[in-house]
Amino acid sequence: MASFDPPVTASSHKIRAGVAPLRAGEGYSFLWRRLHSLSGIFPIGAFLVEHYISNAYATKGALAYNKQVEFLTSFPFVVFLEIFFIYIPILYHSFYGFYIWYRGESNVGPAYPWVGNWMYTAQRWTGIIAFFYIGYHVWTMRFSGVHLLTHSEAAFNKVYESFQNPWVVAFYFIGIVAASWHFAYGIWLFAAKWGITVGDGARRRFGVVCLGIGLVMAAIGVATMVAFLTGTPTPVTEGASALVH
Repeated sequence: MASFDPPVTASSHKIRAGVAPLRAGEGYSFLWRRLHSLSGIFPIGAFLVEHYISNAYATKGALAYNKQVEFLTSFPFVVFLEIFFIYIPILYHSFYGFYIWYRGESNVGPAYPWVGNWMYTAQRWTGIIAFFYIGYHVWTMRFSGVHLLTHSEAAFNKVYESFQNPWVVAFYFIGIVAASWHFAYGIWLFAAKWGITVGDGARRRFGVVCLGIGLVMAAIGVATMVAFLTGTPTPVTEGASALVH
């Protein structure tokens, strides 16, 4: 007597979500993806953490923040470090990320209610928000107005004055939250793709850790914004004040 397998239905056949590993044997694409994944952790991620910590000195007052900026800008070959460990990695990670987004597909919608797809989409959108936020931040703080490499004593005042515009404050808040999320979920993706977290259980547990990292970074960023908004700018000479404006 013949036997028949039961029909496969949506309720009886569950698709398991997962993260595809970085596989060998894919030519240059494999190398570029490796570099893209790694650059998000180092040097970009390391710099982001350092930047959050350094900016948090604003919570200790204007003088403490200016002193921290003076320390950072006193590094030898600081321009070289900026170009090769900040600007180039960020540009590569961003543009290759745009390329991956352009070539990829996310199944966000009622027919594909998988958490992974929503995470994929959120990662892409927070990435593009962070890109424009970082670009604006670098331009206004590094290449316009007072030159902080030579006038670190005006660092707190420069941020304080820019925060007098509520649109700038709103943009910074969105940018900080987006950058915090993008980095935290990027750590989770890095661990999953590089085989550091193996299995659904390990990934779920590490996901909680990464969520905590994102929340802590966002909290530090918002606390720093509040410090700039409510802080007292330092007295400056007439010549230094003219540089800021």
